[in-house]
Amino acid sequence: MKLKLDITPDLVAMMAAEIRAGEKAVTAATREAGNTLKAAWRAQITGAGLGQRLARTIRSEQFPRGKPSLNAASLVWSKAPTIISAHDTGPLIRSKNGFWLTIPTPAAGRGLRGGKITPGEWERRTGLRLRFVYRRTGPSLLVAEGRLNARGRAVASRSRTGRGVTTVPIFLLVQQVQLRKRLDIARDAARAQDALPGAIVGNWMEGRI
Repeated sequence: MKLKLDITPDLVAMMAAEIRAGEKAVTAATREAGNTLKAAWRAQITGAGLGQRLARTIRSEQFPRGKPSLNAASLVWSKAPTIISAHDTGPLIRSKNGFWLTIPTPAAGRGLRGGKITPGEWERRTGLRLRFVYRRTGPSLLVAEGRLNARGRAVASRSRTGRGVTTVPIFLLVQQVQLRKRLDIARDAARAQDALPGAIVGNWMEGRI
């Protein structure tokens, strides 16, 4: 006597289909978590007044690339990690050589690349010499004898008589600066991580309907 056992439905096929559904659910959920975290960090940065340029340094990427996986992961990072970390931790900043930190005033303008201008660069660009002014209370100064143009920047005076020439503070000098904490990177990361299991289950169940 010959016996034959048929299992309906095909369990192997069912398990394979379930694994494929799980791969899609995990991949979709991690991609959503990465995009959500990237948007949250960018919103934090612009909300703190740090500008769109810094916000755009936040990037995200999905792994593995181009295929679903139960081990899918999203990486969210910044192309300017030092700046982001500084605003996230609020460190105490001291001069490397133990002397002064120079903080440009509005009259100093910006550097050639749009960043912070240094005293040496300022003197080369304007042709003016900076003079040190010590103050017992408040920050000391680097000042120059010149005039303010229409944009409020210090420039050399063209007057032969010295008319309009004034002493303009160009840099504030301090020995250390406590950077204010403006960001909370870990908070948004924790929220994205906490929401991930529910998103995976939701995507998995949605695939069955």
